[in-house]
Amino acid sequence: MAAYTLQTNGSVCPFPLIDAKNAMQQLSRGDDLIIDFDCTQATDSLPQWAATDGHEVVAFDRTGEAGWTITVRKGA
Repeated sequence: MAAYTLQTNGSVCPFPLIDAKNAMQQLSRGDDLIIDFDCTQATDSLPQWAATDGHEVVAFDRTGEAGWTITVRKGA
């Protein structure tokens, strides 16, 4: 299992989600994608995408006044 970080701070929605989907395609099952973002809408869209696509959210943390980090483990 490997971990990869995707920096999307400063990107407006829906680009954090689009970038996460593209990055996830490059990973192997069981790898973690750590996504740093500051788009409020992505607090809903990223976990929803993960669940819909069969991935697991293993961590979701607030990193500042308007920043978050979510770790998604690639599933199916």
